[in-house]
Amino acid sequence: MNILRPGQDGYAEEVAGFQTAVPSSPAAVVAAESAEDVVAAVRYATGHGLSVAVQATGHGLTSGTDGLLISTRRMTGVEIDADAKTARVEAGTRWEAVIEAAGKHGLAPLSGSSPDVGVVGYTLSGGFGLTARRYGRAADHVRALDVVTADGELRRVEPGSDLFWALRGGRDGFGVVTAMEFALFPVAELYGGSLTFDTADVPAALRAWRTWSAAAPDTLTTSLAMIQYPDLPMVPEPLRGRHIAQVRIAYLGEDGDELVAPLRAAAPTLADTLRTMPFTESGSIAAEPRQPHGYHGTNATVSQLNDAMLDAILEHAGPGTATPPVLIVDLLGGALARKPETPGVGWDSSAEYVVRALSMVGDDGVAAVRRAHGKLFDALAPWTTGRLLPFVYGEHAPGEVAESVFSATDLRRLQEIKRRWDTGNVFPAGPAGQKGR
Repeated sequence: MNILRPGQDGYAEEVAGFQTAVPSSPAAVVAAESAEDVVAAVRYATGHGLSVAVQATGHGLTSGTDGLLISTRRMTGVEIDADAKTARVEAGTRWEAVIEAAGKHGLAPLSGSSPDVGVVGYTLSGGFGLTARRYGRAADHVRALDVVTADGELRRVEPGSDLFWALRGGRDGFGVVTAMEFALFPVAELYGGSLTFDTADVPAALRAWRTWSAAAPDTLTTSLAMIQYPDLPMVPEPLRGRHIAQVRIAYLGEDGDELVAPLRAAAPTLADTLRTMPFTESGSIAAEPRQPHGYHGTNATVSQLNDAMLDAILEHAGPGTATPPVLIVDLLGGALARKPETPGVGWDSSAEYVVRALSMVGDDGVAAVRRAHGKLFDALAPWTTGRLLPFVYGEHAPGEVAESVFSATDLRRLQEIKRRWDTGNVFPAGPAGQKGR
């Protein structure tokens, strides 16, 4: 077990992650290379009175720690069982490795928009992926988990276990997941990409997408993003200095051009990248940044998208807004609204859409971002039904998050499981714990 302490070579690099707006200064960090290292780390922490936090890629970091940080970034094993259509991955694996390995067999995981994200953290949060409306959440297709619990024991948990239920959608605070087994699906290619509309056409694109998405088949997963690009040389010329609307498409069908024809007719496009592509190139649909940065975000599930809501979105996040966030509206429904065979912790399955806002954290700190986001979500409050855990980014009060993302019944069950498995609060993380991570 390799333990690094403040001031030692490698400590700062091991603590650093993709999310840079959440500072963390652990008393020590363990650079884990195996499940045995994780077991030793948890036992070391309990023996020295230290709390435990975990970090793989750091995309989902919501608070730092002053205890022991277990870094799993070196645990990157991937095994594909093509006959069983399953994958087994270690704790630090990124989606890009699974996508590549599964693709060799004509299979695909329920990965999200960024292949750079860690598999385990994404899945434990629920996992909203590119084929979510066809196959549902990634968490609902997990077959087994290897987890080190607060007593320092490595356990395999499967359907029927309360830990198996809690971890799949309850995220963290229950132990350290060292490996995960989950289903793969027979998806070798999809029709995907985006349509990008210029500033003046943002309102028309938003309204056209709202109408079009309301009749979408379950084989289509789609979102609309509104983004203000800076007027800087590194931004591609067609986008530089523009506030654009971008419709993103992931479609498991053969009539893609026919399906999107109403959107192409809504307004002229700055860019049209829609094509049939191998699933291994699906990260190009959103083309999200891979360089570390600081960000804060939240979301609201909504029961509908009426004209008043679209007006509010344009007023608080559209062209001309003083500090516009990256605003994304995702279509829900389809398989996301149906009860899975082996349910994990539930989410707002009755909602029609989720509206999410993400902003970079600048020199003026996160308070300014919260104020800007507050104006938008206050305006959407009459139609808001809840919040989704996968899209809560940056530092948030854990109690407030828990009450908004979990039903009262699920929250009580999570808290009971937390008390049973972690009586000493070794893992003070996540919505079911006593402190955010």
